[in-house]
Amino acid sequence: MIGTIHHLQETEPMRILLSNDDGYFAPGLACLAKALAPLAEVTVVAPERNRSGASNSLTLDRPLMLNQATNGFYYVNGTPTDCVHLAVTGMLPELPDMVISGINLGANMGDDTIYSGTVAAATEGFLLGIPAIAISLASHEGRHFETAGRIAAMLVERYQREAYREAFLLNVNVPDIPFGDLRGVAVTRLGKRHKAEPVVKSVNPRGDTVYWVGAVGGAQDGGEGTDFHAVEHGMASVTPLQIDLTRFSQMDGVKGWLTK
Repeated sequence: MIGTIHHLQETEPMRILLSNDDGYFAPGLACLAKALAPLAEVTVVAPERNRSGASNSLTLDRPLMLNQATNGFYYVNGTPTDCVHLAVTGMLPELPDMVISGINLGANMGDDTIYSGTVAAATEGFLLGIPAIAISLASHEGRHFETAGRIAAMLVERYQREAYREAFLLNVNVPDIPFGDLRGVAVTRLGKRHKAEPVVKSVNPRGDTVYWVGAVGGAQDGGEGTDFHAVEHGMASVTPLQIDLTRFSQMDGVKGWLTK
């Protein structure tokens, strides 16, 4: 279904499905829902707990349960991908016009997109043929979620004025600064990080050796034109993503290697 797109009719209200990987209780999700409520019918289906780093995993070894919180948000005992898949293929009476994931607390730039549950939720919408956006606040302090919320609303309003010609998957990162201090929006490519730091070894109270995954590496490829560069210079970064992982430049080489 990739490449198909549902064009809004003038009489139809836009329908947006929201999800995230920080959990249904996350302040970034509430801010996003508030920012988009004046523009569309918003349905929230998010994980019941923090699932950061879940990537595109689906839960296949147990059933999923759907519950509703007092604020109207739905939550699922699964991954971000589970949430979007369940909502689109079984819960919602009609396909949403857009899937938006976030607002994540922390950047999802460069190599982060491979591991990110925020990006994964948007990716699942894209794989189901729905335009999708992942949006992250590039800070762990979370001071200005409303800035990212306004960027999300701006993108939705742009889509409402003129739908893009094909389904898209956009990865958006917004500096954690007041909206008035933003220096604009830049369309970027993904940068690349240095190798992650080593795991941290410790001993738990029972005497067992345990390991914590080390911190991500800093920007290795963060020059002009990258998402790292845009955010560092006070701009919101918008990166179109694709799913095809084929390395076409190596196909002939591998073919020759295998036929020797």
